[in-house]
Amino acid sequence: MRLVSAVIIGLVAVLGYYGYQYYILSDELLRTRDEFRRTVSDFENRVSALQAELEAAKNENADLSVKLAAEQGKNAMFAEQISGIAGTVGILEKLSKTDKELLQKYSKIYFLNEHYIPEALVQIAKTYLSGGNDEEWIHARAWPRLQTMLDAASRDGVTLKVVSGYRSFDTQADLKYGYRVSYGSGANQFSADQGYSEHQLGTAVDLTTPSMGTSLTTQFEKKPEYGWLVANAYRYGFTLSYPKGNAYYQFEPWHWRYVGVALATKLKNDGKYFYDLDQREIDAYLVSIFD
Repeated sequence: MRLVSAVIIGLVAVLGYYGYQYYILSDELLRTRDEFRRTVSDFENRVSALQAELEAAKNENADLSVKLAAEQGKNAMFAEQISGIAGTVGILEKLSKTDKELLQKYSKIYFLNEHYIPEALVQIAKTYLSGGNDEEWIHARAWPRLQTMLDAASRDGVTLKVVSGYRSFDTQADLKYGYRVSYGSGANQFSADQGYSEHQLGTAVDLTTPSMGTSLTTQFEKKPEYGWLVANAYRYGFTLSYPKGNAYYQFEPWHWRYVGVALATKLKNDGKYFYDLDQREIDAYLVSIFD
């Protein structure tokens, strides 16, 4: 009996010990589970908060992107405006340094007074002059174009010579007086009064062939040199001032005026002549006359 009692007491003691341990473990497990749930809940709340912050940041970034694009658009517009202003200023500065008279329509329309002289004149090399001429002058900035044209003609097998270039107001007056003495009122058909001659600008030249000497007649139209000029002069900025049927003077196949490559090319392409255009249209080409 004592043995049985001892065994029972031992069993009870063991059961009590392990029951207590189970209780303690269960309690710790419950606390751990609760703590885990709280941790998970806190984590989920933090994740939600971070997601909300991220969404807000995305929205803010999108707003900033829109604002940045708007600012970039404004900057591009301002840059374009500034570039346009700079370009305009450059054009105006270029125009301010360009003689306003060079593309005016003279020949009984506009008048050059006795004090007008081109800004710079250079002497045409004698090798380019027709026989009998010792000295002729031309606008300094038109001379390289004329020289290039004469050399190009020579390479193509035709020889052009300069009969006359720049004429002063007084020289034109003397020339017109001589024509009046010889031809009376008929001189008005082929010679300008002083102040109305394109030659006073220094950008007009009378051209001929070696065989014609200094003679200026409509026979020049039949020469290969004239045909070459009609086909090629625009490439060098020259145009025929007085074609057949013009309202100012008789047909002058020898008289060519420098107006710049851009305007000469437009006239060639459109099948028009200088005096066919309105002065306002012509003025737009002044800024590029020596380009």
